[in-house]
Amino acid sequence: MAQKTLTRMDLSEAVFREVGLSRNESAQLVESMLDHMSDALVRGEQVKISSFGTFSVRDKSARIGRNPKTGEEVPIQPRRVLTFRPSHLMKDRVAAGNKRV
Repeated sequence: MAQKTLTRMDLSEAVFREVGLSRNESAQLVESMLDHMSDALVRGEQVKISSFGTFSVRDKSARIGRNPKTGEEVPIQPRRVLTFRPSHLMKDRVAAGNKRV
């Protein structure tokens, strides 16, 4: 089963078809939306999209990790990571797509 990737261009094309904006305006709308989401995440805010899920940034503290090949202990620096938590509706929708009829 070949996997397809949904791209910015695909999103702007969908806006073009569904909303009726020009292709250029559709692309600008998608870019603007993604910029707003990215800026909010950089500021440490959550991005919650109803019936889809919540994007948030989590701070991970420093810790000692282990190189799986050598077993050598390696310090892991503190960092911020992006997390996504799907809504229950999205989980149900994805699970229903897995069922074969």
